[in-house]
Amino acid sequence: MTVGTRAGASRVADSPAGPIGPRSARRLRLLVFAALALLLTGLFTPVLSLEKFFVLSNTVSIAGGAAQLVAEGKWFLFLVVFLFSILLPALKLFILMALLYERRGQAGRLRRYLRWMHHYGRWAMLDVFVIALLVVSVKLGAAMRVDLEPGFYAFSLAILLTMGVTARLTALLESGGE
Repeated sequence: MTVGTRAGASRVADSPAGPIGPRSARRLRLLVFAALALLLTGLFTPVLSLEKFFVLSNTVSIAGGAAQLVAEGKWFLFLVVFLFSILLPALKLFILMALLYERRGQAGRLRRYLRWMHHYGRWAMLDVFVIALLVVSVKLGAAMRVDLEPGFYAFSLAILLTMGVTARLTALLESGGE
């Protein structure tokens, strides 16, 4: 339920665990949108650039790598990459945004999701682990050079920003306000 405080401003009065002021909610929404933009950038721009024998080169994005796994019939690896590097990060952002725009009747369910994200989210860092394994696996020979591309940094920042917003929102909800 939203209660107007002045023209254009609102206060989330019936949030999952107490009030969140309009400034905090606005800032957190902006951070979630920034994390979404970074996530999309990280998924669709190159994360790695590979060079073999100083002649052959290839750039890899997360989405492109997932599509290539499907094309090669490597379904298990595709599911791992898709689940932990594409679906779960997007789902976390969706849940955060739903919490910041929550409506009466959703509070308990959304609070459970936030608690789950906060407590178990650190164990779902497989998205970062997948990229680390990819880097290690391609650094097999001395004749191969691997460079990190902007998509890697965008993806990493999206994950860190999502973790930060989750921690801040949890703290605000537990304290009951600004």
